[in-house]
Amino acid sequence: MVGSDGLARCSWASSAPEYAAYHDDEWGRPVRDDDALFERMTLEAFQSGLSWLTILRKREHFRAAFAGFTIETVARFGEREVNRLLADAGIVRNRAKIEAAINNARAAQALAEGLAALLWSFAPVPRPPRPAPGQPVPPTTRESTAMAKELKRRGFQFVGPTTAYALMQATGMVDDHLQGCHVPA
Repeated sequence: MVGSDGLARCSWASSAPEYAAYHDDEWGRPVRDDDALFERMTLEAFQSGLSWLTILRKREHFRAAFAGFTIETVARFGEREVNRLLADAGIVRNRAKIEAAINNARAAQALAEGLAALLWSFAPVPRPPRPAPGQPVPPTTRESTAMAKELKRRGFQFVGPTTAYALMQATGMVDDHLQGCHVPA
């Protein structure tokens, strides 16, 4: 899809300015920092059942509410912080997802190898080629299923195969920008 700025983008990025900015500047770009990966994992979990646009529009509120997604800080959250988050209209107020985020920070903290090393160990090598326009992009892959299984084994929550694949797409573990998209491969 060619936008009004003359740039070819993946079709999903054309429906809102927030989508275009996210697509152009972030989606599919490699992320290897533990806290940044924790942020993406948390936001993908909060998105489950909602529009990604809802999450993008609340992202800065999420960052403030979750202490910049610093794993060490979120891992120390207790019931007082859960109640604070449940009262915060700037985020998605879902107790199960809030508690999962805190739990996942603790699980990430316990990883001897770090979150980035664990997650990136599931990135396919070599990266598959970009899909052609009109070619279906799967909601899950063998790798995302294996990632979700290992994350659950290590105590993570709200990380099923579909969420794991969305995380892989968002953080550049796979490149699902369509062929012809202006974003460099």
